[in-house]
Amino acid sequence: MIHNSHVIKELEELGIQTVDELPCNENGICIIRSHGASPEVIEEVQNKGFEIVDLTCPDVKKVQQRAVELVKEDYLLIIVGKPEHPEVVAINANAKKFGDNVFVIPDIKSLKEIENKIKEHKKTGVVVQTTQRIEVLTEILNYLVKISKELKIYNTICASTRMRQEEAIELAQQSDLVVVVGSKKSANTTHLAEIIKDITKTIHIETDEELENYSQIIKNAQNIAITAGASTPDDIINKVYNKLSEY
Repeated sequence: MIHNSHVIKELEELGIQTVDELPCNENGICIIRSHGASPEVIEEVQNKGFEIVDLTCPDVKKVQQRAVELVKEDYLLIIVGKPEHPEVVAINANAKKFGDNVFVIPDIKSLKEIENKIKEHKKTGVVVQTTQRIEVLTEILNYLVKISKELKIYNTICASTRMRQEEAIELAQQSDLVVVVGSKKSANTTHLAEIIKDITKTIHIETDEELENYSQIIKNAQNIAITAGASTPDDIINKVYNKLSEY
């Protein structure tokens, strides 16, 4: 339901299984994960007889709604995010149900590839993956301003993500080592590591057991900060803190 293997393992122990393909004609409950799902997936779940519990994050739902609104209003839609990320896949699928002028743009290079389409279209709209880096959005918007006739922007980066990034930068500026705790598959966690690696020495781990791989770096550090992704459970963070304290 979230990008954290330990949480998913705990759910499996409770009998909640992650599936890539749905079995036919079941009477069980199917949970839509926090990243959301495409209309086609939800329709398939219903057709196969499952009861749906939709746990799509409210912030992600908001991005989907904004994206659909823009397409319905004949905007060429740009989704700023990673094309393969499940949240972006769902946003893209929901928007494309109402029009074809929908493009997922992870960087400036991708934006330049559709520059002519943007110049030809009367209106351009923008939504953003909730866990995207503000620097990426800013760079893309600065370029769009120069080539768009009319531009409508929804800054849909999650407030919690934005605050977490700002606090990570502040911690990094005060530390000679930052330990980022969380899944390597989690976008908001990997973005934290990306943001602060240019400020100070940074290591990204999923559990306290990985700290042994960095024992010398840790021993040489004087001020160590710990930050974590939104999907990282408190008990994992506490284990990292306790193991670091032993050093």
